[in-house]
Amino acid sequence: MADFAKSQVPRFTIEVFQNEYLPRGGEEVNAIVTVTSTGGGTTGGRPLPADAGARRGPRAAVVIMVDCSGSMDYPPDKMRHARQATEAAIDTLRDGVAFAVVAGTHKAAEVFPGGGRLATADDATRARAKEALTRLSPSGGTAIGTWLRCARRLLGASDAAIRHGILLTDGRNEHEEAAQLRQALTECAGVFTCDARGVGTDWDVKEVTSIASALLGTADIVAEPDGLTADFTALMETAMGKEIGDVSLRLWTPQGARVRFVRQVAPAVEDLTDRRTPAPPRSGDYPTGSWGDESRDYHVCVRVPAAGVGHEMLAARVALVVREPSDPSGPPATTLGTGLVRAVWTDDIAASTRINPQVAHYTGQAELADAIREGLQLRKEGDVAGATARLGRAVQLAHASGNADTARLLEKVVDVEDAPAGTVRLKAKIAEADEMTLETRSTKTVRVKK
Repeated sequence: MADFAKSQVPRFTIEVFQNEYLPRGGEEVNAIVTVTSTGGGTTGGRPLPADAGARRGPRAAVVIMVDCSGSMDYPPDKMRHARQATEAAIDTLRDGVAFAVVAGTHKAAEVFPGGGRLATADDATRARAKEALTRLSPSGGTAIGTWLRCARRLLGASDAAIRHGILLTDGRNEHEEAAQLRQALTECAGVFTCDARGVGTDWDVKEVTSIASALLGTADIVAEPDGLTADFTALMETAMGKEIGDVSLRLWTPQGARVRFVRQVAPAVEDLTDRRTPAPPRSGDYPTGSWGDESRDYHVCVRVPAAGVGHEMLAARVALVVREPSDPSGPPATTLGTGLVRAVWTDDIAASTRINPQVAHYTGQAELADAIREGLQLRKEGDVAGATARLGRAVQLAHASGNADTARLLEKVVDVEDAPAGTVRLKAKIAEADEMTLETRSTKTVRVKK
């Protein structure tokens, strides 16, 4: 195993939950794959040893992108809170982490350290970075793709195992074409992960969530500017807890089988199906980003050739793999864990029709996210009956699965008459922040009840 793997890789376990029994002629195999990472030596916000940079180079590199467009002056304290939040994030950096701050308008300006470089975090550079933030002032437009490309140049030149961005915006991407933002996301995918935040209510939910989705980060709303400091601090603490980057879920399937879909289903729903990259023979890699001490669930669905009763086959082999940071195009340096998905054909009706609890639960959580998204869109289109039906179904699913957080968000847009039945009435007036919060957090899930 490579040196970096010995020193940085936490312990991974893979568990597979499924009903492996198929009826005569059955072809579809479903499984929930739980991946858990522990013991990675997470240090949170504590400094690394003084000689860590000399021994290993920077373990992590972070670029903070702060919206400095003219709209950040309305209200005037928005920019002040953004500065304070960025200062708090800088204070949370570990010693030895490479970092930079970018001011985003209709162009991207390197606030600190400048010159296309990353600074190395210590007391002196943190102080200089915070002093540079005092010169930020709102002006100009919004071209988020430009900010992301700047972060890509900075982070792409780093050999850090963890490369991460934090992006804050308060408005819509009005000063570049939508295609330019999509192209920027394509260029940045695989180079760094990124958390995206919208402050206030004048930004576009689909734009912000698309950034986080493409770059394997999180998206959220900070409705009031005074909430930014706590949010940025938490984001940076999480980033500092990551121990290994560029991890992929590798799925091998036998001859004649095909993958129907691969979805992350906890802690949030994220479809990875179209992000597959070939890893011959008969394997494909699905990106999962960077990991610290955490657990995630994935729903894997494979279609296999039907076989006779009593026949058993390996429907899929799941592995977690990581490449060397110094050679991302080379072969995987190490396999972090493996799991097996089986298929057994039977004429026992009770066995073949039993629905695995984990599969059922996460199928419902994916439907919940779809119901919220569709319901809110129908409401925007003026289809009250359609919106009521879809949001009622969302209430029913949230209640049945125990997703209390989503249930509370739904109660701000509908009056619930009967949660188990999904009977609701659309509220006549809905606060814009409440609607945007529900839409932004619609993909967040809960684990299966024990």
